[in-house]
Amino acid sequence: MSDQNTGAGTGTDNTRTASESAETFWDERYSQSGRLWSGEPNAALVRETEGLTPGSALDLGCGEGGDAIWLARQGWRVTATDISRVALGRAAEHAAEAQVADRVDWRHHDLGTSLPAGSYDLVSAQFLHSLHEMPREEILRNAAAAVARGGTLLIVGHMGFPAWDTEPHPGVDFPSPQKVLAALDLPAGQWDVLVCDTHEHSLAAPDGGPSTRTNYTVRLRRRT
Repeated sequence: MSDQNTGAGTGTDNTRTASESAETFWDERYSQSGRLWSGEPNAALVRETEGLTPGSALDLGCGEGGDAIWLARQGWRVTATDISRVALGRAAEHAAEAQVADRVDWRHHDLGTSLPAGSYDLVSAQFLHSLHEMPREEILRNAAAAVARGGTLLIVGHMGFPAWDTEPHPGVDFPSPQKVLAALDLPAGQWDVLVCDTHEHSLAAPDGGPSTRTNYTVRLRRRT
């Protein structure tokens, strides 16, 4: 999902049965509150897209639309997709309130099955972590294939659970940025690696105190 505090590591009630679908899980998760995420764009997205000429963008796992709406405000034409119809409905409402509804196309997709067709000047995958089984490497390879020549692929993720999360989640994988890059299996000579590194993100713990979490950023540019 598209927020620093992704559902895979908040320490909230993330229990699920083996038969429960990911779509049902996320629909129920979003239905538990009027707003699950902050509504602000992810800091890494803001930082890494600075200086890019706005064009077409694909936001994978858009959640309630914070990133997509911010991109639209910067002049991008955004296709934003999520597995949760509840999240997409809420995101569309937020886009209308922000007066950018005409610049964002909201699409319902299970990314493990399909991505929106077409090629994009920016493909953003922010914090694609899930407590459900998810073919993440395949999704990211498909994301790379959707980047237009001269376009940017931006992948941001967590390096582990936050310090306050003591519940075991053995099925959640937190690869290093180097492993993320290697798993993309990109053709030689067709991409430039601009960023492949970790960084500390400051955030508030559930008790209101200050905390940090280690995240990573992988940013690549497809050659023309």
